[in-house]
Amino acid sequence: MADHPVNNKASEIENGQEIAAQPIKPLGLLSLIRVSFVRRFAASLYMLLSLRGLYRFGRFFGTLEYLVNYKKRCKFARRLEHIRGKKSPTSERRVLTRDFFAQSRCNKLFYLIFERLAEENANALFSVTNREMVDACLKRGRGLYVAVSHHGAHHVAGLLFALQGYKLAAVREHGEGAMLRYMQARLDKKYPQMARTKWLYPDTYPREIMRLFRQGYVLGSAMDVSNVRRQHQKTEMVRVFGEERPFLSGPLRMAIRCKAPVIQCFIISEPNFKYRAEMLGPLVDPELIEDEEETVARAMQEYAANVERYVRKYPSSISRL
Repeated sequence: MADHPVNNKASEIENGQEIAAQPIKPLGLLSLIRVSFVRRFAASLYMLLSLRGLYRFGRFFGTLEYLVNYKKRCKFARRLEHIRGKKSPTSERRVLTRDFFAQSRCNKLFYLIFERLAEENANALFSVTNREMVDACLKRGRGLYVAVSHHGAHHVAGLLFALQGYKLAAVREHGEGAMLRYMQARLDKKYPQMARTKWLYPDTYPREIMRLFRQGYVLGSAMDVSNVRRQHQKTEMVRVFGEERPFLSGPLRMAIRCKAPVIQCFIISEPNFKYRAEMLGPLVDPELIEDEEETVARAMQEYAANVERYVRKYPSSISRL
């Protein structure tokens, strides 16, 4: 996308130096063999069944997982009860639980065969609501903070956003799964757009994050943590699902200080490997800020309210139990 507002190579460089992407931790031999076999198996199914056939296979395999994984079924049922504040009817709970297993399996299959898709076919599977708002924010030249949550297939959406020319930076855990690390390495080699994605970690220095904003990157991270594991992380108390909980506010505060707009994103999975990114906001317009603390408190509560609304509407898209 040569004419895209974020696809400007000059904006990636500050003082003659470009921020280097974080190296991927190498896989052990056994993990490498296992993940490579799974990838080849998924690719073979794709070639044999086509994309729609692979989607149906994913739904079928997810249903089998639903039938045999009693422990995970119970865990989802408890999470569903917590979300809704009451027990769901048995028939409805079964449908939502089965859909949770099927969606999770389909998302993994799509990630594994992504490199087999032609770019135009991959882009046709992805739609973005309020894309004009996203591009208008980026034209300001101060980057963009996209607040996501543990809901939806963000790893898949990250591939699709990068493929469309957006310069991405995302926060990940040090213990990222073997499949994600393996596929990231393969996709970085095939797609130059993805190779420039910057990976940050919870202990990344704030200076590096601020530099990315100044270089016009789209930074995404989840603020709806289940527990705060590092004492230095800044939090804000919000009310969500009928209780007070601390959500991470550090990246939001850095975006405000860099005058980067803040929006919220939810990824909705649709049939046949189609994905829709719903962009909400802006939660924060840096041109309209008078008091930082008041702005943070208001934006965080709006973020929490949106998380509660979407999770209740699409409970099967929860990505962390």
